[in-house]
Amino acid sequence: MKKFFKVFLFVLLAAVVLGTFYFLWKKSQPVEKKYVIEEVTKSNIEKRTVATGKVEPRNEILIKPQMSGIIAEVYKEAGDVVKAGDVIAKIKVIPDMVSLSSAESRVVRAQLVFDQSKRDFERNSKLFNEKVISKEEFEKSELQFKNDKEELKSAQDNLGLIRDGVSNDKSQISNTLVRSTINGTILDVPIKVGNSVIQSNNFNDGTTIATVANMSDMLFVGKLDETEVGRVNVGMSMDITIGALQDTKLTATLEYISPKGVEESGAIMFEMKAAVKVPSDVFVRAGYSANAEIVLNKVENILTVPENCIEFSGDTAFVYTLKSENPLAFEKKEVKTGMSDGMKIEIKSGLKLKDKIRGSEIQEKKSEKK
Repeated sequence: MKKFFKVFLFVLLAAVVLGTFYFLWKKSQPVEKKYVIEEVTKSNIEKRTVATGKVEPRNEILIKPQMSGIIAEVYKEAGDVVKAGDVIAKIKVIPDMVSLSSAESRVVRAQLVFDQSKRDFERNSKLFNEKVISKEEFEKSELQFKNDKEELKSAQDNLGLIRDGVSNDKSQISNTLVRSTINGTILDVPIKVGNSVIQSNNFNDGTTIATVANMSDMLFVGKLDETEVGRVNVGMSMDITIGALQDTKLTATLEYISPKGVEESGAIMFEMKAAVKVPSDVFVRAGYSANAEIVLNKVENILTVPENCIEFSGDTAFVYTLKSENPLAFEKKEVKTGMSDGMKIEIKSGLKLKDKIRGSEIQEKKSEKK
């Protein structure tokens, strides 16, 4: 029994020793790594920068009244499309009592003078026909009659302008009617019925009745960092992406870059403006936030590989080309690179089309313990 027990212990000890040696040998063996095999292809590379900003009309026209008064009626509201000459609002004139009294008195005096001139003209006409007075005297009375008639009309028109804001013979072009000066869309009507308004003068800009803009002539207004502004030029094309319009991309042409920078949050920013081409079936609201992607440089139909395939040693770039698949083996090869967009990089020399190279390492997922 003791002999059997000794043999069992010896066998067990031998198994443990052999198992330990096998484990250590297995652990010392190099782990075979697996890689994604990439292929050299031909494609295009664009280097872009992004500017943030907003889309707004090129010109926003402020419609001002031509006289002071109180808003009597408002005919349009924000969003309405108007043409030049369309009436937006009507002003009720509140006359100055001193001016009104003077104008009424002038009409009364002019009426008295006209009535007298009319009687004199009718009497002299009869006398002239009877050849009692000369033609010269008749023409004098006729001239006086016409002058007094015009003076009465002028006094009446002046009274109408002071009292109602419009003369009798110019009611169609009344200053009390505020009209749009351009074709466009009304962006804002900041006044309401009953509001007092004043006309523009040397001391005041006047009350804004409405803001009108041509919504088909839009600008992207954004800012560029000083590190990028030196690489853009007027005339460059860009793609405009508006957050509120999903799946809609507009094109624009850079028109203006500010010659002076402004400091914002520690960085120097330069204002830029670009003319946006708005299709007829797309409605862009003023003030939409947007991003502009500007193409700084572009190369076409070139050899490219994924940028993560490139390794650098000092100023030298190299890749690992596929030497054999079984066993998996690679050969280090120097290459000359060009432009990169962060995903793909241009290969100027060292590789040919459809060459296979080593990509990123494949990480094996460990089975989770339940």
